[in-house]
Amino acid sequence: MMWTTGTDNTGARINPLRLVLAEAALELVPREIQHHPEVLAYARRRSKDPSKVLLDKSFHFHAMASLRDKHKRGRPDIVHFFLLETLSSILNRRDLLRVYIHTYTGQVIEVKPETRIPRNYVRFVGLMEQLLATGRVPPNASEPLLKVRRQTFADMVRMLKPDLVLLLDESGIPYRLGELGRLVARLMLAGLEVVVVIGGFPHGNFSEEILRNTSLCVSIYPSPLETWTVVSRLLCAVEVALGLV
Repeated sequence: MMWTTGTDNTGARINPLRLVLAEAALELVPREIQHHPEVLAYARRRSKDPSKVLLDKSFHFHAMASLRDKHKRGRPDIVHFFLLETLSSILNRRDLLRVYIHTYTGQVIEVKPETRIPRNYVRFVGLMEQLLATGRVPPNASEPLLKVRRQTFADMVRMLKPDLVLLLDESGIPYRLGELGRLVARLMLAGLEVVVVIGGFPHGNFSEEILRNTSLCVSIYPSPLETWTVVSRLLCAVEVALGLV
C-alpha cells in the first residue's frame, strides 16, 4: 500500500505530534568554569577555545562541582540518543513528528524532520558545538536543518499554540502505554495540536516553569526511566495506535 506523508494507512490527514525534550543537559561550557584546569586541558586536546566546547560531565566532573544544578547538566549524550530515536522513527518518516529541544540554559533548538544526525558521538559533539556557536546548521543555509534561539519554555509553548501539553514524569497520573498511545493518536486524528514533553536531564525534577506550562502530567512507570527508553516506547505506542505498524 502506498502511503503519503502526514497520513494514516487510510490516507486521512493527521496533525503531527510535537515532541519536546525539556531542560536538556546540552550547553557550551559556562563562563564561570572556562578557566578551570580540567576545561582548559580538554579544550587544548581538541585545539578549541574553552568557550566553544560542550559541557560534558565525563570530562568536566571536577570543574562542574561549583555549578548550580550540576546534577542536571553536562549530558549531551542524552540529546544524541533522543535525536537518533526520534528522527529514525516511523512517525518521523511519515512526516508526523516535529522535534524541539529546550535546553537547561533557556534555548530552543528546532529540528527539521529530514535532519540526519551523526551516529558517531564525536561527530555529534562537533555538530552541536557548531550549532550553539553559530545558531544554525548548516551555518550559511537559508533553510537550516537545525536552528537555535534564545527562548523560555513558556514562550515556546505560546509559539506552538497547543491544545494540550502532556508531560511525562514518574510522579504523574498512571497510564498504561497503549492507553497513552491511543489518547495521543485520537488527538492527532482530531486535528488538535499536541505537545508531549520528556525530560532531557539525568537526575532531578522538572522546574516550576515546566510544570506551570503543562496541561496534564502522566506516568508510564512508577520510577524514573532513561530518556531514550521513554521516547522509544511513546513513539511506538502512537505508531501502533495510528495503525502505522
